[in-house]
Amino acid sequence: FAASLGKVLERIKRSRDMALDVKELQQLGASELVDKEKQLVQELFSLRFQFGSGRLENPMQIRKTKRDIARVKTILEQVKARTEGSKK
Repeated sequence: FAASLGKVLERIKRSRDMALDVKELQQLGASELVDKEKQLVQELFSLRFQFGSGRLENPMQIRKTKRDIARVKTILEQVKARTEGSKK
């Protein structure tokens, strides 16, 4: 399990320049998705700070990061709904 988790996290780090792949996100567990969301929110904060100080080279990174946060939140809600549905 730890080896597969490491591979998934490595792929996510590699794809940082690209939009997050939904299939990869769906393979993550709820706690991993929460961690990924926190990481993206921190990255968005950093990007906004850079934008305000005029040091951001590519302002489109802000939009991409916002959309990645939305993807993670959507999949997290799907995971929660699935686990609640299986409990009933």
